Amino acid sequence: MSRVTRRRQVTRYAAGTPRQRREDVVAVEEPLQIRLRAWSGEQRDLTTTMRTPGDDFDLVAGFLVGEGIVRRSADLATMRYCAGVDASGEQTYNVVDVTLTAGIPLPDSRIERQVTTTSACGICGTTSIDDVVKALPSDPLDEGTVSLDVLLGLPEALRAGQQVFERTGGVHAAGVFASGGERLVVREDVGRHNAVDKVVGWALRAERLPLAATVLQVSGRASFELVQKARLAGIPVLAAVGAPSSLAVELADQVGLTLVGFSRGHSLVAYTHERRIS
Repeated sequence: MSRVTRRRQVTRYAAGTPRQRREDVVAVEEPLQIRLRAWSGEQRDLTTTMRTPGDDFDLVAGFLVGEGIVRRSADLATMRYCAGVDASGEQTYNVVDVTLTAGIPLPDSRIERQVTTTSACGICGTTSIDDVVKALPSDPLDEGTVSLDVLLGLPEALRAGQQVFERTGGVHAAGVFASGGERLVVREDVGRHNAVDKVVGWALRAERLPLAATVLQVSGRASFELVQKARLAGIPVLAAVGAPSSLAVELADQVGLTLVGFSRGHSLVAYTHERRIS
């Protein structure tokens, strides 16, 4: 049985035609619990997120980057699935235990509460934006350019890598592309934030952070959190098929990131730092 999709009998209704019973494919959504362990042995449950199984270690690594807990692959000593089975006796693969290397501290309880809050509710207000900016890396983003033609082609290039979406129509996607248009990685998930965490985690584990001279293309809208994740990964350009939020635009402007919305293959809108678009 696939861990990514499930088959289900459904009934299709359409005006003017008899109802039809048929088999459909839906994307899997399951919880993933992240447990952190310090080198000293102290352990703490960090968070539980709903995700599409697959690329779980990338998801966890990217999530830890987004929370400012790790910066390099060397900060992660080990990652493993914890033992656990479902009612049928099958391994669930729904708990990941992460051991941090010596010198990397566990987050304090205040940060843990923020993880729970921000993953569910987002961040509001200019005071919060100022706080986030202070916590971001001080190194400048890459100032290389990307051509308009390349940017306009990225939604289709992303779609070409969306295998789960092709079967289910029910997942988001994020992809990192070189400034020349080369596809470096595409990840899919029921959560758009998870999809971005998966590509950032891939880059961390491949020792490719910061992702200079790249574009992060996403299949949905551009939120505040996605801008934050892109900046933490050193990605200079974030392009979305949908609209950005006002806070996403404000944060991108403050941190020097080029933010593009409504990228539909024939046109796009640049909201901030359009100097990178040639």
